[in-house]
Amino acid sequence: MDNFKDAFRDEALELLNRLESTLLELEANPQDTEQIMSVFRTMHTIKGSAGMFGFDHIGGFAHTLESSLEEVKSGDVPFSKELAGLTLAARDHIRELLDAPEPPPGDLASYSAMLSEKFQSAVAEIRPGGATKVGAEPTANTRHAGTAPTGGALVTYRIHFMPKPDIYLNGTNPILLLQELSDLGMYSAVPYLDKIPPLSEIDPERCYVGWFVFLTTTASVDQVRDVFMFVEDSAEIEIQIIENLEDAVEEHGYKRIGQILSERGVIDAMMAERAAQAQRRIGEIFVDEGVSEADVQSALTEQDHVRRSRERFQSELASSSIRVSSDKLDHLVDLVGELVTLQARLSSTVGDTGEPEVISISENLERLVDELRDRTMSVRMVPVGATFSRFKRLIRDLSSDMGKSVDLVTEGGETELDKTVIERLNDPLVHLVRNAVDHGVESPAARAEAGKAGTATVTLGARHVGATVVISVKDDGAGINTQRVREKAVQRGIITEEESLSDDALYDLLFHPGFSTAQTVTEVSGRGVGMDVVKRQVEAFGGSVRVTSTPGAGSDFSLVIPLTLAIIDGLLVRLGENHYVFPLSAVSECIELHSSQRSQRRDSYISNRGEVLPYVHLRDVFNVPGERPEYEQIVVVQLADGPVGMVVDAVLGDHQTVIKDLGRMFRAVEGVSGATILGDGSVALVLDLARLGRIAVRKEKNHAAVSAIDGSAL
Repeated sequence: MDNFKDAFRDEALELLNRLESTLLELEANPQDTEQIMSVFRTMHTIKGSAGMFGFDHIGGFAHTLESSLEEVKSGDVPFSKELAGLTLAARDHIRELLDAPEPPPGDLASYSAMLSEKFQSAVAEIRPGGATKVGAEPTANTRHAGTAPTGGALVTYRIHFMPKPDIYLNGTNPILLLQELSDLGMYSAVPYLDKIPPLSEIDPERCYVGWFVFLTTTASVDQVRDVFMFVEDSAEIEIQIIENLEDAVEEHGYKRIGQILSERGVIDAMMAERAAQAQRRIGEIFVDEGVSEADVQSALTEQDHVRRSRERFQSELASSSIRVSSDKLDHLVDLVGELVTLQARLSSTVGDTGEPEVISISENLERLVDELRDRTMSVRMVPVGATFSRFKRLIRDLSSDMGKSVDLVTEGGETELDKTVIERLNDPLVHLVRNAVDHGVESPAARAEAGKAGTATVTLGARHVGATVVISVKDDGAGINTQRVREKAVQRGIITEEESLSDDALYDLLFHPGFSTAQTVTEVSGRGVGMDVVKRQVEAFGGSVRVTSTPGAGSDFSLVIPLTLAIIDGLLVRLGENHYVFPLSAVSECIELHSSQRSQRRDSYISNRGEVLPYVHLRDVFNVPGERPEYEQIVVVQLADGPVGMVVDAVLGDHQTVIKDLGRMFRAVEGVSGATILGDGSVALVLDLARLGRIAVRKEKNHAAVSAIDGSAL
């Protein structure tokens, strides 16, 4: 049972995250009936699942909210900002109840009762007199029942189509209308033949037949109604939603025949009850009671259609996705990593044998392992859009607390990242978003004075750059005040009055531990810990942070992060007796460096394709002993600040690199992000190019520092 409860918690968390996004969108567009239905369905699903798995306290609380939302769903009560805030508070409370013991503590139970009462009071206060339901009014000859979806939700319609006898006179063929309905989805129809006269009395120009049609489709009521657009005056048409498939997956059975006929008004409730208690076949009982065979047959067809539509929906739902524990996925990646390492050893071993048949088998195995690796890594890739959507709530609450008006805009939500990277991104992004709203965005008065729109914009964006992803947090605020940054740095003793720093160097000071430009300490900022956390956590998984700012136009904090932390394509190089791996995605080319060039270029620059290329000797960086070869290789890598050369003894070729953690003892070693096992069983270090490149960048900006760079620089 505990496994089922854990599964319920996982599903409920997904539903609550979706509910939060829906409510934030609904707050901006309270007339969106589809979003209102989505909120209602989510609450209904949580209520049903909670009761099924013994979470009665959650089920009872969700039931109260669902009952209150019923009037919003039906259109009797308009959705308001107050209701949005209360529903968000209810969502947060359900989140707390999921983590609470069973039964929950008294304070949580009391809060449930208080919030439920507050919710009901809010609905009662905003309930207008004589409010009409949301949706279009039906025409004189067309009736609609149920809540009309706007498309997207899979629902089943009951359509009663009864053409008037003279419908043929305007050239209409009812069969063509039925065929058009069948094109919209899963379709069943029952004809009504009771009005057909004897053959001798039939008028071929008159229609005597009507139909009950059952249609399961994602089409909206308006789309179904459009099928009958030109015959509304020539037929009686009733369109009714009898089931929403997303809600019905919890149900164990459909209505009985008596219930269906009673709903349609064919029989009364008393007759349905008597038939249910009888010992005969229920269809025969109704026929004996004067119900037409067509009505009974249509009720049976409705039951069968709903059963088949549910089976198909559940089958497609089960086949389209499967929930897998992240621990199992991580274990699978570890096994694939071991397989990649073993395959590399096999290739190295067979290469020495010179046996063509064995080499061919090894090459085929390598191809299959490569594909298995790519497929496995793609399973771990997750769109960043889900992470971005969580910040809508954060910005809503922050802007409300600070008296600012801020909109969140997201770009590139379809960009995919390794799930492990996304999990580590949450804290840095929280700090950056809070910083943008607090420090970046001006007050409404200041924006008005600057001629800007009253509502500021914070943009969360993601885009691919090679084998990295750049995630940016931009605002259209006042930009970074470099003078204030400098004054604070001098005040804290980080720099001296005489030091002259570029804007980029001043931006780097923002990430200094304890540094803050806030005038006062608040709940959001002022303690100087947020940006320091951003830099440490991003660099911990091989990323880097870049800052750009334009006075009066805003700031842009960009995180450059690797796609994955598990398996990468690498370039294997040698330094002395040791091996190192470059992430291949960052390598643009390799060029030779002769000993004569090395002696002439003491400032560590070389001309490459008409441009000056700064480079760094990795032998000096890692204190590698021994003689340098006459011809060395410069591996040119593309970093955020431009191309930089890394000098190595030799380039050995590409290598599938399974990155292993160095462990706690070596985590503080700069310039190295991990290690990998080579085909011969030896270990190679995976280089952290961003940190190594800073040495070359510093050389470019300050030639005097070149001679001072040695192995102690890192």
